[in-house]
Amino acid sequence: MAYGFLDIAVTPSVLAVQKAMGSDAMWSGFKGHREFDRFTANERAFIADRDSFYMATVSESGWPYVQHRGGPRGFLKVIDDRTLAFADYRGNRQYISLGNLAADDRVSLILMDYARRARLKIFAHVEMVALEDDPELAALVTVPEYKAKLERVLRLRLESFDWNCPQHITPRFTEAEIDAAVQPLRKRLALLESENAKLRAELSATGE
Repeated sequence: MAYGFLDIAVTPSVLAVQKAMGSDAMWSGFKGHREFDRFTANERAFIADRDSFYMATVSESGWPYVQHRGGPRGFLKVIDDRTLAFADYRGNRQYISLGNLAADDRVSLILMDYARRARLKIFAHVEMVALEDDPELAALVTVPEYKAKLERVLRLRLESFDWNCPQHITPRFTEAEIDAAVQPLRKRLALLESENAKLRAELSATGE
């Protein structure tokens, strides 16, 4: 039977809080979303359209660490229906996430589409892959025009994922999304300016 997202996320302490808040009946015996252990075309398309995500790891001291990862759109690759990978570029060289993963390979990702108010949550195990160990994978995740120092590849093996409801997600738009949205207005404005210039020329020619 497929591993459900809530099978991982719901612990005895979570159950206790649900009971205290009166929501335990909503989730007791919940059997939905057990198919969410394989990426479908829907998830593939969503992931391919992202240019960033949030990645959470846990340190040996028990403290969580959440890191923002960004890059060219589609830099997080779906290798197959249970595998993701992305190029790990050099940053500030603190290596907190990598250190955490060396001790505990479990990771949680949150992928956001603010414009459409959609959120995808992923539980996975991470493997750090040296570039020379898998040149084909390294080539697959590399974006040649992205000028950054590639240090390794992170390969993620899916355990489960889930979609969140859009409640409380404030719509936000990237510069590219805003530019695309106003293109029809720009074209309309250019047409009106051209028509206005033509009318002014005709009026000037008639002396009015």
